[in-house]
Amino acid sequence: MARVDRSERDDQAAPPAVGRRLARVSYEPCDVEHGYTDTCLHVDLTTLEVEPRPVPREMREKFIGGRGYCLKLVFDGTNAATRFDSPENVLAVAGGPLCGDTRFPGTGKSMAGTISPLTGTFIDSNAGGTFFPLTKLCGFDAVAVTGKASTDVIIIVDGDAREISIIEADPCEDGALTAAAGWIERFAREGQLRNVAALVAGVGGKHCAWGIINSVYYDKPRARTRAKQFGRGGTGTVMRGKGLRGIVVKSNRSKANAPADEAGVKAAGSELRRVITEIDPGYMQMQRMGTAGLVEMLCEFHLVPVRNFQYGQHPDAHRVFGEKFAKSFFRKKVPDGCYYGCNLACTKGGEGFELKTGPFRGQQVAVDGPEYETIAAATNIGVFDVAYTLEYNWYCDQYGIDTISLGNAIGFAFEAYQRAYLTADDTDGLELTWGNSAAAIELLHQIAQGTGFGAVMGRGVESMKCWIARRFAGRNGADYDGALAELEKFAMVCKGLEFSFYSTKESLAQQGGYGYALKGAQHDEAWLIALDQIKNEIPTFEQKAEALRWFPLVRTWFNMAGLCKLPWIDVRHPRAGEEREPAKNLPSLRLILDYYNASLGTKKTLDDLLFESECVYTFHKLFNLRQGRGTRENDRIPARAMGPVFENEYESRGAHYDEYLSEAVGVDPTGLETSEKIRRIQQYRQAQYERMTDVVYDEKGYDRNGVPTLATLQRFGFDTPDIIAIVGKHAQVESPA
Repeated sequence: MARVDRSERDDQAAPPAVGRRLARVSYEPCDVEHGYTDTCLHVDLTTLEVEPRPVPREMREKFIGGRGYCLKLVFDGTNAATRFDSPENVLAVAGGPLCGDTRFPGTGKSMAGTISPLTGTFIDSNAGGTFFPLTKLCGFDAVAVTGKASTDVIIIVDGDAREISIIEADPCEDGALTAAAGWIERFAREGQLRNVAALVAGVGGKHCAWGIINSVYYDKPRARTRAKQFGRGGTGTVMRGKGLRGIVVKSNRSKANAPADEAGVKAAGSELRRVITEIDPGYMQMQRMGTAGLVEMLCEFHLVPVRNFQYGQHPDAHRVFGEKFAKSFFRKKVPDGCYYGCNLACTKGGEGFELKTGPFRGQQVAVDGPEYETIAAATNIGVFDVAYTLEYNWYCDQYGIDTISLGNAIGFAFEAYQRAYLTADDTDGLELTWGNSAAAIELLHQIAQGTGFGAVMGRGVESMKCWIARRFAGRNGADYDGALAELEKFAMVCKGLEFSFYSTKESLAQQGGYGYALKGAQHDEAWLIALDQIKNEIPTFEQKAEALRWFPLVRTWFNMAGLCKLPWIDVRHPRAGEEREPAKNLPSLRLILDYYNASLGTKKTLDDLLFESECVYTFHKLFNLRQGRGTRENDRIPARAMGPVFENEYESRGAHYDEYLSEAVGVDPTGLETSEKIRRIQQYRQAQYERMTDVVYDEKGYDRNGVPTLATLQRFGFDTPDIIAIVGKHAQVESPA
């Protein structure tokens, strides 16, 4: 473990920081060996105690790293009564054994995990950048923060000085991007800018449940700092609630991951880079457009959310296709990987954008992104404008707010206004009409400051729908439960987390991908929309069910190992078509397995990796059950996720839905009212979803209530009295379907 020499608190300034140093620990960093340092940094902000601790061998073998370490650290430090703002709640950040090697693509990934203010249970989110590779070089596989500081603080991990400090934060530095850029410049005085990185939460985390953590690092080709985001679930809200403004790491040590087999790492990395170079320019074009290139492809298949997921296309969508951003904003011929050695280079961005609103109005800024999800946050309210998207993108990053959840909530508020559930009195005079970008950006500023109608919205869609139902019922003398039931049809949220931006009306696989996802309705666990709706590679019911078991396990494993999924899922190996299941892209996965074995000095198979992942995945399910969010009821999704719920939606694709009624449902639509057609489709698709739920639960070793069986617990060594007691509260035999 990292040897601790001394710990002290003092009132002296800690150059080159701006605040008083409240605590300091000198330590001897452990070296990285075969991807691990086997040390976790624990910080208690209440007592200002800082302690490097060894990672137990059992934890390493069972939980691997990344998501697994975060999950274990948060579970062990909390209990069923812990809430997101409880002092004992743990904010954990962890890389993985594959994080930090420059000879393989996509190794800058790490995870942040905690109990979420939105879901009430464990959430994790991944981000790229140099933060965790540098943290590993400082001697740590994970950082776990508990307690609450009496004043806003910054944690400084200086691997060069072999010192960890807690210092007071400057109260004037409350902008996430601008503050972190200043920290990196100050702490790099004795070294290169690229060897300092920071995590930072903005003012939005103080006032809403959608706070993010920005992973900020220095990009030498662009000669500026850049940011990637731990975006989902409110990790930044937890961070700011602890009084933690940010974490800065610094190390000038060699950026090697000390693998067991150097030649094996180089060979696997070289081959995957060759595949990326050969395939990406003719397919996804990530190097040119990043994930913005998804807009055109998804729009063709009615999958881009428009007007709160009512529609999947719009005549103006071409105005925000990836090509528009590539030509007008993204700089060409700039290495844009978020970590060294990744030639997918999908981290797009541009300089010289002039802000039109808010406290930075008139200033020229650099914008990182936008990613597909941020563009879709604009289409979701009927806005198809590059300038609005960039403004929204930058302010969300500066305030530290999730672009996805916020865009979802604005879309929900706009539709509730259009359908008269909200009035101008509720919104403080804002006219929430489709396409009103001025109202949308004003809501963003309000949410960041916790003012006006923005203070209501910032609690999340799960809370919003209840607030709106109460206001509507009180104003109209209506039934609250009835109003809430209508709102729930188009409130795009599951387990408390807002849907990410893929329209699932026609995709049973992606419906399950959202509903069964352990951390709520996001695509990180099972992005199946392209395989199901665009490539049609999982056409049968059985193939969809199998995909809903297999893909979440593989994607979970990437988050445990500290590796980006995009070189695997978005770049199809040219030999994948020779496999029985091309969608799994097994040739690339085998290269990743080779990299894993070469790094750790193991001889594991793909089945071994899937077992490790399923162990962690099952533990997350048990965590959810402990917190009261893990049963079948929590896996159900809103009606709009399954099909049209209002006549305008149906009639926008009337011929398509009529044909579906006739061929799939077996109902002749002739002479039926549109409302009856909607009822028939919803009835059929809900039955299909419940049937799929039964099959997927069987595949995962769950009972009909979504609870792991005793045999499943025994398989992973979770059949301890405390876990069995948690499971016993929820288990049932009969299906409610």
